[in-house]
Amino acid sequence: MTIQKFQQQIEAIYFKKDAKRGLPLTFTWFVEEVGELAKEIRKEQHDIDRLREEFADVFAWLSTLASLLGISLEDAAEIYAEGCPKCHATPCEC
Repeated sequence: MTIQKFQQQIEAIYFKKDAKRGLPLTFTWFVEEVGELAKEIRKEQHDIDRLREEFADVFAWLSTLASLLGISLEDAAEIYAEGCPKCHATPCEC
């Protein structure tokens, strides 16, 4: 699945609900999901399935925020297409 298709899928599933909730509360949900991912990462024993779920949740909420603001995540990712956006090197030499 491409980034664009993922963002479109998340819009199809959640956009109306998220738009009704509004940007500030949707951002709060995103931050909570990042917190849940952080908890999973900090565990000594990593449960790969749980990590995968938490990464998916964070990506979904990030997609929703981008959609609410009219931002294409695929377009945003292009900023890194040529390497580091500042020094343009891969790996970064900044």
